[in-house]
Amino acid sequence: MPSAVEDALKRIDTPQNRLILTIVAAIILVALVVYVVRALRVRAARKRLHENIVSVSIEYLQNVLVPDGMGSSMHVDYLLLTSRGVVVIDLRDQRGNIFGGDQMTQWTVMNGPHRTTFQNPQHALYDRVAAVRALAGELPVEGRIVFTRSARFPKGLPRWTLMVDSLRAEFPPVASDAAREWLERFRGEWQAIAASVAPSPLRRERGFLAEVFNAPLF
Repeated sequence: MPSAVEDALKRIDTPQNRLILTIVAAIILVALVVYVVRALRVRAARKRLHENIVSVSIEYLQNVLVPDGMGSSMHVDYLLLTSRGVVVIDLRDQRGNIFGGDQMTQWTVMNGPHRTTFQNPQHALYDRVAAVRALAGELPVEGRIVFTRSARFPKGLPRWTLMVDSLRAEFPPVASDAAREWLERFRGEWQAIAASVAPSPLRRERGFLAEVFNAPLF
């Protein structure tokens, strides 16, 4: 029996098979490197996006559930405490040309030959803003639908819609002394909001391995 196994191994262990195994191993290694690089780029881009958003705030809450006053709750991507009050951020990362308007039920995304639609996000934003206002007391609350750089609006931006790079222009960061004064003025209201929300499971941070194996190869 040992001699039969040895003979079989000798028949398999040929220069041609060694070359095939080497090529397969090289392909696997290259693919893994590509996936890791893509995952690192995705993580770095996500970090830059987060920093761009929170840079306009004095304090912020991210990925929270806000009670709607009817026994349920709704997901909010960001609550930013700014010099103008609380800004409710609905973050959208959609690629392509977007055609939408205040009176349209559906907004359309054209990405090359692909066409998709999604619900007008303004209505959900109004509900989120109303829910936060119910918690905020005298602290002003407004909302914005923020799109990342992968989106374009050839016909112009609908109401309450912003590109992420325009956040700092609309909500300029304030000097530290002014920020502290504003925060102290509305400390109780902001703390009441923070105490009323809960962590949302909808957008949990994925581990690095999950990002590696979900990153597109091309």
